[in-house]
Amino acid sequence: MTDPDDLLPEGLQDRLPAEAARMTAAMRGALDVLDSHGYDRVRPPLVEFEQSLAGRMDGVRPRRMFRFVDPASLRTLALRSDMTPQVGRIAATRLAAAPRPLRLSYAGEVVTISADQLDPSRQRLQLGAELVGSDGAEAVGEVVAVALEALAAAGARGISIDFTMPDLVDTLAAEALPVPADRIEAIRRELDMKDAGALREAGGEGYVPLLYAAGDFDEAIARVAALDEGGVLESRIAGLRRAAERVPAGVRCTLDPTERHGFEYQSWFGFTLYAVGARGSVGRGGTYCIRGSEERATGFSLYLDALPAADAGEAPREALFLPLGHDREVAARLRAIGWRTVAALAEGEDARALGCSHRLEGSEAVAVEA
Repeated sequence: MTDPDDLLPEGLQDRLPAEAARMTAAMRGALDVLDSHGYDRVRPPLVEFEQSLAGRMDGVRPRRMFRFVDPASLRTLALRSDMTPQVGRIAATRLAAAPRPLRLSYAGEVVTISADQLDPSRQRLQLGAELVGSDGAEAVGEVVAVALEALAAAGARGISIDFTMPDLVDTLAAEALPVPADRIEAIRRELDMKDAGALREAGGEGYVPLLYAAGDFDEAIARVAALDEGGVLESRIAGLRRAAERVPAGVRCTLDPTERHGFEYQSWFGFTLYAVGARGSVGRGGTYCIRGSEERATGFSLYLDALPAADAGEAPREALFLPLGHDREVAARLRAIGWRTVAALAEGEDARALGCSHRLEGSEAVAVEA
């Protein structure tokens, strides 16, 4: 009988051996890609002062964080809900004198008070990279290419990427399609809702064509360019096209210029990553500004928990059973060439029941009969 205290809170779950092994392999594959591109790993703490976590990026919401009072300092602490602000703090403080552009990577658990509609999990494994010191087209192109390579190395299949332009309304409202400042938020909201009628009622008649400028990248960017009569989006359009050139064959690339959900602290460019079989998105990224240092940066985060579980028919990993009294030097040599070993602790242990495909007999690995 299960004790009620043994049940886990809503949105939290155990990762049993097969799933934990899959996620570890996914994390290792992605981190190896980041390292190969010159991104050095940092490991920020799980808990920080709330003000620091909430103050480095626009759009970070403290109400999503678990908060409590530090008995030592009597200040409010928070469990991180996003590691990107922590990397921004490190870049702006501990690594302020490091040469730019600064390439940093990270991986760790993040926790939120409530889940979103598409993902019931409140704890996720976040892995990503930040290129600090640049948010230009070259930086965007690099980050897009590295993100896609890392996601593929993590085991994702059927990958697609959706570009967006988070500050599009602000840019157009300043000159090309002027609207009163008090109407901008309503226009953003109705564009998010894809509601043409409500958009017109909000005073955004000139923004309605943007609702139809979404789809496959080449067609969508051509529609956006056709709407840019004054040329205020020219540099952004050029940057998007250069980023799209870094998307490898076989990865679908789309554009939704008015999408803002999840891009609260992105500036001119953002993207969302998807994979076949995954629930919702598996990552997102873009350009942003680090508060305090006011540095421009470009980065991405992957959420490896969202990747689909391994095929149930996948063959289990082979393991070698080591009987009592086995030669330890032989066992060490076999582990060095890739064997996984399970040592007996008592007479009569069943190698097959312990998940072993082979048994050590002398210096040889012999298959265990089914």
